[in-house]
Amino acid sequence: MRSVFKNKKDTESGIILFNSVEEAIAGERILKASGYEVRLVAPPPELRRGCDLAVEVNLVEKAGIERCLRERGADYLDILPLKGKGELLNVVKVTDFGEAVMVKAGNMKLTFDKKSGTVVNISGGGCPDIPFLHSELLDRKLADAERPKEKGFTLCSLMLDRAFEESLEIWRKQIKE
Repeated sequence: MRSVFKNKKDTESGIILFNSVEEAIAGERILKASGYEVRLVAPPPELRRGCDLAVEVNLVEKAGIERCLRERGADYLDILPLKGKGELLNVVKVTDFGEAVMVKAGNMKLTFDKKSGTVVNISGGGCPDIPFLHSELLDRKLADAERPKEKGFTLCSLMLDRAFEESLEIWRKQIKE
């Protein structure tokens, strides 16, 4: 897989802007399936158009990315450089409550038990798939649960997936210690 993020000082990051969350998620899946290392991000406010989601890419690969998206019929607004435009927004915040940890991504929050890695609460968002995702994740161990972005279709599910991913990483680090 091509590497975009491992050695950032040798690459110039850019973002692909989309009209909708669904288009951004589809664009990410197309590019990953084609071997590009990309990730979904919240674009800086001054670059935001369309929706509040973008795909971060290595601009060195811009021509190939454009061709890949075009060949697969993916709609996007623009591919813009990030250099000199500000950093990507950090949408993940972690709060340790002692026995539990809450990870907030955007407006979604996932809380898990530190000892067992079990999801004890999900809150936030107003998207229609969140009640379903809540029922799928509540009382499940992080290591055994399916990722929210695989079952949901909204920005809320994507932010919940970010919280889930960070929670799983925190829990795995903790059990190694």
